Amino acid sequence: MATHDVQSGDWSGDPRTAGGPDQALTNHLTESLTVVLPGLEQFLRFQGEDPATRRSAWLATLDQPLPATGIGPERTLALLRDEIVAAGLRIGHPGFSGWVTTAPTTIGTVADLVQAVASPQRWWATPANFVDDLAMRWLIDLLGFPSSFVGTFTSGGSTANLIGLGAARQAAGERLGLHPSIDGIADLPEPRVYASTETHHVVGRALGVLGMGRANLRSIPVDGDGRIDLDHLQRALDEDAAAGRTAVAIVGCAGDVNTGAVDPLPELARIARERETWLHVDGAYGGFGLLDPRVRDLYGDVATYDSFAVDPHKWMAAPVGTGAAIVRDEGVLGRAFTIETGDYDRERLAEPGTGDTASPFDELGHGTPDWGLDFSTPARGLAVWATLLEIGADGMRERVIRHNDCARLVADRARASDELELLREPVLSITCFRYVPAGWGAAGGADAAAEARLGALNEEILHAVRARGRCITSSTRVGGRFAIRPCYVNPRSGLADADALVDEVLAVGRLLAG
Repeated sequence: MATHDVQSGDWSGDPRTAGGPDQALTNHLTESLTVVLPGLEQFLRFQGEDPATRRSAWLATLDQPLPATGIGPERTLALLRDEIVAAGLRIGHPGFSGWVTTAPTTIGTVADLVQAVASPQRWWATPANFVDDLAMRWLIDLLGFPSSFVGTFTSGGSTANLIGLGAARQAAGERLGLHPSIDGIADLPEPRVYASTETHHVVGRALGVLGMGRANLRSIPVDGDGRIDLDHLQRALDEDAAAGRTAVAIVGCAGDVNTGAVDPLPELARIARERETWLHVDGAYGGFGLLDPRVRDLYGDVATYDSFAVDPHKWMAAPVGTGAAIVRDEGVLGRAFTIETGDYDRERLAEPGTGDTASPFDELGHGTPDWGLDFSTPARGLAVWATLLEIGADGMRERVIRHNDCARLVADRARASDELELLREPVLSITCFRYVPAGWGAAGGADAAAEARLGALNEEILHAVRARGRCITSSTRVGGRFAIRPCYVNPRSGLADADALVDEVLAVGRLLAG
């Protein structure tokens, strides 16, 4: 086996010195990984100062002009280890509760590497094609959808929501005898999509991409719990129906990213059926929340959904870039995203698993690119399959319940403290609260100046807590009030980390307000 010494640059068998055809290293994977693995292991200990704070050092090193002559594999690997890894973003730290994404788990990381090296193409080529299809079947089963539903892995929730709404556009057109994916939407009378004001902005962008126009997203107010107001929704639907507009879809939120609120999905399903309108549910963050039996009823019967977006790279902790779109009607989905073939596609291929081929390149494969946007795409489901194989449905359920418990613990402590104010009761794994110094009083009904002062203090607390490094969280606004907002989706986080965040907020708050 070839040996490697970073300092000496000894790469025995390097194709550049052995008459290889390319300047890039195409072998020595073990040796290359051996260079960076110690740095990655050290990074995952999450010890000491947050290395990302040393921005000026790594930025000066990396921000260089494009080299005319490459620096070679050994120096490139050293930079990866000593700069990229060492200054990495520690979203996998047990105390990180800032975003709705997290660092992947170990098996998901390894599966991603296996995919990149050995199964770099999802469509048709085995075994990645089979495993990707199997992972989607497992995901559909885990979430409780009927086996007749189909799905496709995507790059994230943005694309998953676009696919669901693209299918909705196709269905709305077909109800009028149109074929939007072929003929466009010029003959589709004033298309409208209905969603709450708390719905993620990627839904509006999807309307822009699909040609329906962002302005045709009807934003419906929310109630006191942050859920779509059903009376306002009904009035908007009535108004548009009277004006001859086309109700393309109602969008329900299965856990909004601000507060974790879940729209009244059973009622939305009933309204969609009565109106003969598509129901799309955005569960990119909170979709896996239905695994917690304490909140399962909020989701209603998933079999009544027409499409569903969920991100395994959030609560499942798959590598970032792993979303999924699940759709009831395979035919509508296929007609919405059909990709035409070229002469190079026209060879006769056998059905997968028939044993009629001597080569995997002669098989048709499972699934179809007609269900999504990507044609050349990695087998994203490989990491989902490996993760579910490792921990099973029970392991995923335990994680969701534990994280929801973390949010409830923070809420319990906020309610019990004279120095904290709970701004929204947690539904899933997000809690919104703030620090209120003794004597300041809860400023919810106070004058604007007092409220602004309290908001400024909590923003300062947030940044100070982050700088201390034990807990890294985020913020939002609830009813116009600045809120500290932990979101628990990190597989490394537990109740002790939720407790630690509250302790940090109290300690920093007392220091700053003292």
